[in-house]
Amino acid sequence: MQTSVQSTVRFTGIGLHTGLPVAMSICPAPADHGIVFERSDIRLGNAHVPALFDHAEQSPLCTMIVNQSGVSVSTIEHVMAALAGCGVHNALIRIDGPEVPVMDGSAAPFVRSILSAGVKRLSAPIRVIEVLSTVEVHTAQGWARLGPANGLTMDFHIDFEDKAIGKQSKSLNLANGAFVRELCDSRTFCRAADVEAMRAVGKALGGTMDNAVVVDGDTVLSPGGLRHTNEAVRHKMLDALGDLALAGAPLLGHYEGHKAGHTLTNMLLRELFATPDGYRIRDCDTDLAARLPGAGVEAHEIPAVA
Repeated sequence: MQTSVQSTVRFTGIGLHTGLPVAMSICPAPADHGIVFERSDIRLGNAHVPALFDHAEQSPLCTMIVNQSGVSVSTIEHVMAALAGCGVHNALIRIDGPEVPVMDGSAAPFVRSILSAGVKRLSAPIRVIEVLSTVEVHTAQGWARLGPANGLTMDFHIDFEDKAIGKQSKSLNLANGAFVRELCDSRTFCRAADVEAMRAVGKALGGTMDNAVVVDGDTVLSPGGLRHTNEAVRHKMLDALGDLALAGAPLLGHYEGHKAGHTLTNMLLRELFATPDGYRIRDCDTDLAARLPGAGVEAHEIPAVA
C-alpha cells in the first residue's frame, strides 16, 4: 500500500547554495497526493510546487523545481532520495525559503528523522512505473541509460582528475533498504579549485567543511576524511535516486550513469515519458512491493557515522 510519514518531522539549517537559513517540515499527506513542496513564505499566488520531473529546470549543481507561477524550491535531491529510500510516497513538505537545508551534506539526517517518526500505510495501492524498453541520453560530459529490470538497480561511474576521487564505480540493487545502509550517509563533494568559481556565480554560499567533502588533488581537506573510500560515487548514486524520484512513483528499471548528473537524469526521465511504449504504470503486488527501495527498512540500519 502507499505510505506517508506517521507524524510531522522538522529540520532547520542553511541552504547549500543560497547560504540562507531555512526551516522545513515533512508532513503527512493522503494517498495519491505525491510529494509536494509548499513555500510557506509565499503569501500571494500558488505556493505549491509538485516534485515532478516536468517541473524541474536544468541545473548542473542541484535539482530545482518550479511551478507555473515561477515559485521554486532548489536542492531537493537529498530529501527526495531520503523519501524514496524510506519508501514514502506521499508528503507535504512545508519550507520557508527557496532551498532545502543542506544538513550534513548527505541524506542521513532526513532518513533518521523519517524512520524515527515512522512510516504509515494508506488505503490505496502503490502504482509503479515499469520500464519496458531502454532509453538513453548523452551530453558532452557523460551519458545515462534506463532499461528494464525486476526492481530498481543502479550502476554508476565517475572519473575526476583529483586523485582523492579518481575513477570510481559502484553497482547496487536498491531493494530492501540498501539505500539506507549503503548510500544515505554519503556527502556532497567538490574540488577546492571549483569553490571560488561557484561562489563567483552565487553558488555554494552555504558550503562548509562540515556539510561537504572538499578535495584538492590527492588530499581530502574536510576534517575527519571520508566516510567511505568511494563516498563520491555513492553520493552520485544518492543524487540519482532523488532525481529519479521525480518520476512521481517508484521505478522498476536499471539506471546506469557515466559521469552523469542532475541534468542528465532529468533528461532521461523526459525521454522515458516521451516514449509511450517505453513504460507502463501498474499496481504493485506484495512480491513486487518487497523489492522496492524502502521495503522493510528499520532505523537501526542507518550507518552509525551519520
